[in-house]
Amino acid sequence: MTDRLSAAEFLAAAPRGWTADEAVAQARFETGTFAAGVGLVVEIGRLADEANHHPDVLLRYGDVTVTLTTHDVGGLSPRDVALARAIDDTARARLAGN
Repeated sequence: MTDRLSAAEFLAAAPRGWTADEAVAQARFETGTFAAGVGLVVEIGRLADEANHHPDVLLRYGDVTVTLTTHDVGGLSPRDVALARAIDDTARARLAGN
């Protein structure tokens, strides 16, 4: 079973720019264009499948919002931290200059 993290523990380990409460963590990525957002969503899907941990993803013109939680612990876990880091790294690489 995965250990549950408090919001503070998640935030201490997660990349800058993420927010969290005791149930979910969230980040918003400025994409600049819809096409860039679609590309980021595709990459998030790939990362999620690799991790077998699937976030909620909201695509809008100009931004993508990602919400993480670990359902089997009823809140945040180290799996959320790991996926947040992977998503953040990918977003920074894909969106550099936006």
